[in-house]
Amino acid sequence: MADGVLFDMAGKLLQLLGGLGPLVFQEIGLAWGVKDDITKINKTVRSIKAVLLDAEKQHGKKNELVIEWLRRLKVVFYEADDLLDDLSTELIRRELMIGNKLAKEVCIFFSKSNQIAYSLKMAHKIKNVREKLDDIAKDMAQFHFIEHHFEKPILNTNRETHSFELVENVIGREDDKNKIIQLLLDSNYEEDVSVISIVGIGGLGKTTLARLVYTDEKLKYHFDLRMWTHVSDEFSVKTIVKNILKSINAGKVGFENFNLKILDDIWNENREKWLQLKTLLVNDVKRSKILVTTRSKQVAKIISKPSLIYDLKSLTDDASWSLFTKLAFEDGIEPKCSKLVEIGKHIVARCVGVPLAVRTIGRLLYENNKESYWLHFMEDELIKIDEQEESDIIPTLKLSYDNLPSHLKQCFAYCSLFPKDFEIDKESLINLWMAQGFLQSPYANQSLEDIGHEYFVNLVSRSFFQDVTYENYPVTCKMHDLMHDLATLVAKPECILAKLDARNVDELTLSCFI
Repeated sequence: MADGVLFDMAGKLLQLLGGLGPLVFQEIGLAWGVKDDITKINKTVRSIKAVLLDAEKQHGKKNELVIEWLRRLKVVFYEADDLLDDLSTELIRRELMIGNKLAKEVCIFFSKSNQIAYSLKMAHKIKNVREKLDDIAKDMAQFHFIEHHFEKPILNTNRETHSFELVENVIGREDDKNKIIQLLLDSNYEEDVSVISIVGIGGLGKTTLARLVYTDEKLKYHFDLRMWTHVSDEFSVKTIVKNILKSINAGKVGFENFNLKILDDIWNENREKWLQLKTLLVNDVKRSKILVTTRSKQVAKIISKPSLIYDLKSLTDDASWSLFTKLAFEDGIEPKCSKLVEIGKHIVARCVGVPLAVRTIGRLLYENNKESYWLHFMEDELIKIDEQEESDIIPTLKLSYDNLPSHLKQCFAYCSLFPKDFEIDKESLINLWMAQGFLQSPYANQSLEDIGHEYFVNLVSRSFFQDVTYENYPVTCKMHDLMHDLATLVAKPECILAKLDARNVDELTLSCFI
């Protein structure tokens, strides 16, 4: 399940329980014995909530007994949530009837509002929930969880992330950029259309490098018409062509007129499909170039000659440290504290020169630059990735996720419902979070929209979102493919995705967050 869901659900239940005052028993006609049950439920939920942060850590360590205990708890929490929502809604409905005697009499007589029947039904449900929670609380003792009544407060960041920030923060790729540009400008090729491939593991910055090349002033002068298309997992010639056409301004030119085409994130290893696409992309414009980014060396071999395959390497130790310094320290300046620097360099070494990992961990540690915290992170957190393969940085990225407050964890996990490379509208995302009940604030006068904005900014500041467009309205963002993979991983089994093929429909995607 998505970590943090139960901790937040416990908080919501306590809020609902706190709102059930004497009026509930007076207006709805619940027996006073039920009041004792609700009092006991309140006490039990508080005791369970106190250990949930530690329990969810054990869940992350694949403790099967704890996983089963949390699964049982989730079922009862959802049952209690529905029950308390029902009670609160019924109370509001009846209060609205005050002053309209006839309407009130009709309301009381018909349907579930018959007070005697409704009271007996709710009393039975409340008692049932109380008994289930009592059993779960008894079983909790065997795990010896550590109590944490409050999460670490999340610190507000003063850094705003803009769409141009990604390029400004690129370090150690100038030489790579120049070599790619040289390949693009070299005219000593037998084919009129040459395909250059940038290949490397996820998170190395292939897309960032391609973007640096794409926006270079020298190339703007050399290639009059340029086009950028994201491909990702699904390699459908029809879909790719549609996306290419969307990138053309008002259809004034055809895609065959572009003399620099960039295809980002190709996975397809089917040579025939690639040849079909290449046939559509080839044109009579001499020295036309196609630049491709891919994680697969096999893809690169299929679409490019050996001399046109650029194997992107990890950042050097110096470049990794420079990037980390820029993101982890105040004003991007290395501190005088030699111990903090020493710890930081050990942490950076574990990022194996992968910029996305360096960036994510750096922004996490920026929130708390105390020596004790960094030492704890190095000795206790980094040990979780001892068995990590060099080509798999998901465990490293998950460290940053593990250190999120619970309310941000479920907001991030929810984003797994969006397709990869989807342009997410900030306002729509906040409304979806709101509908799910994810937005909470200790301040009564703070609007849910403002809370959602804070959540969004905090996730951006930690690199969970990227390519944020603050300059225009509406504000949008995207997720790196690896961040999307992480969201999908942590959302299971709360998230269900299903793709159905249907006649006359290219693709129908069904998704929900349980």
